[in-house]
Amino acid sequence: MDVSITSDMRNELLSRREIRFTIQYDGATPSRLQIIGKLCALLNVKEQQVTLDTLSTRFGKTELTGEARVYDTEEGRKKTERAHLMERGVPKKQEGAA
Repeated sequence: MDVSITSDMRNELLSRREIRFTIQYDGATPSRLQIIGKLCALLNVKEQQVTLDTLSTRFGKTELTGEARVYDTEEGRKKTERAHLMERGVPKKQEGAA
């Protein structure tokens, strides 16, 4: 999976970076969790500071484009982001697992 950042803008009012990226991949489309992990490694931030907004693929191509927001702090993310966007891509907890 090869990630390239196409746009990186700073939003001082909300203390975040707004990033547009392109991913070239082989095989199956990567999951949101894999994409967040790759972006965090590339940008050197924690997973709790990143929110994926949109992901878009085109039929027949192994290319994905998307948008993400990287906050300065986890508290800033919790204040600004909608709850359903923060929960996307997070594995669900097993209640009956032993």
